[in-house]
Amino acid sequence: MVLYHRGAAIQPSVTREGHAFVARAVILEGDGEATSLGMLGQFASQNSAYEFALRSATAFVDGDPMPRSPFELLQSA
Repeated sequence: MVLYHRGAAIQPSVTREGHAFVARAVILEGDGEATSLGMLGQFASQNSAYEFALRSATAFVDGDPMPRSPFELLQSA
């Protein structure tokens, strides 16, 4: 689902990895510039991950500090 905030198109997404849900978001700004926020955090529920991705994306568009993830993500080699 694509949502609009201050002229930017925001596409939050959630993927399942093992027993966790990973939040991600992509932003397409009015000038055509696309930004992927990458992996934002791991969550126990799909809904929590989606809401966090949306909060992170709106903070990015607004120029506000990004919210902190409740868990640190470990990158696999």
